Amino acid sequence: MRRYSVFALAREGLRHHSGWDRAWTSPAPKSRYDVVVVGAGGHGLATAYYLGKNFGIRNVAVIEKGWLGGGNTGRNTTIIRSNYLQDPSAAIYEKSRSLYETLSQELNYNVMFSPRGVMMLAQTQHEVRGYKRTAEANALQGVETEFISPARVKELCPIIHIEGPRYPVLGALWQARGGTARHDAVAWGYARACADMGMDIIEQCEVKGVLTANGKVSGVETSKGAIGCDKLAIVVAGHSSVLAEMGGFRMPIESMPLQALVSEPIKPCMDVVVMANTVHGYMSQSDKGEMVIGGGTDGYNAYTQRGSFHHIEETVRALIETFPIISRLKMLRQWGGIVDMTGDRSPIISRTPLDNCFINCGWGTGGFKAIPGSGWAMAELVAKGEPGPLAASFGLERFREGRFIDESVAAGVAH
Repeated sequence: MRRYSVFALAREGLRHHSGWDRAWTSPAPKSRYDVVVVGAGGHGLATAYYLGKNFGIRNVAVIEKGWLGGGNTGRNTTIIRSNYLQDPSAAIYEKSRSLYETLSQELNYNVMFSPRGVMMLAQTQHEVRGYKRTAEANALQGVETEFISPARVKELCPIIHIEGPRYPVLGALWQARGGTARHDAVAWGYARACADMGMDIIEQCEVKGVLTANGKVSGVETSKGAIGCDKLAIVVAGHSSVLAEMGGFRMPIESMPLQALVSEPIKPCMDVVVMANTVHGYMSQSDKGEMVIGGGTDGYNAYTQRGSFHHIEETVRALIETFPIISRLKMLRQWGGIVDMTGDRSPIISRTPLDNCFINCGWGTGGFKAIPGSGWAMAELVAKGEPGPLAASFGLERFREGRFIDESVAAGVAH
């Protein structure tokens, strides 16, 4: 596949952009693959990419019932950070954050990574103690964070009202090398790289059943026919329990809607990401000037990608207490994703009771930030049949053994 460059752009500009190759195709599936990855979101595509890059496994199909990146990958607020408390969490998220830093160069595709910094506001004394503890843990883990004063918060983000009567800002946990990336571009970049390695990305191909023989996976039955495989990787976020049931086992996850919205575009006023967990909202400003806003999950299990209006109202009302400047903005658009929540609010990267079947799920509200690290760890598990250091703590057996990785939730906030 041709490399993208300024010279290629200039050359194509002179001939009306008629010579660009397709970034990827959606071919008819072959009868058999070494590995079938179900789910063409960021995590599934990253798994396929690192299977090829790190292990030379390229006879791979990535199948998707809808369109590439049309699930949670394209339905989030794009925050990237690694300031988690528990060691296994910090390790995999920091791996992911570090991979994001050079991902555009590696994939030859601009994922628009913006290390603008992420701050998590402390608005109660309990949060002050908690974030100071996390900063100390991060120091031991090699993750660069610090607890900063209210004055420093105001300096970094002048539009914050730090003296609110109910929720004053008492400080913040600051990760200067956190930030955002373009969600669609991450999926497209991985897809293009996978296609360049000869992998098949098969869209509009819904899995109808999991085929087994002698206790091992042998393939999947799809809307485009049966596809045989030696190994199966299930990476479908909120629909993981549905695929697991087809394979004859159950998953300890709940699926819930999570909403986000953007405002009408305005002039630049905020160049950091702010998470206000007490009032329960988070916000950043996009390159187009939109205020990108997210909150907590809806209070019920569902498979809708829409969510409820009252939850948007609750999130916006809460954020206005900390950012009065946004009170008269109009909402431009709203969307929802289906997040997969585990009991300890940490992910699952694991073998399953079905031999040669592996599953990656449970990222909850923190899936986008984990895409490169998740794909790296999942690829190692699928290739070797055993988890590597990044995935070792996230197996299904931890729920049976009571060995939880308690982050409260995958996003570090109380929902």
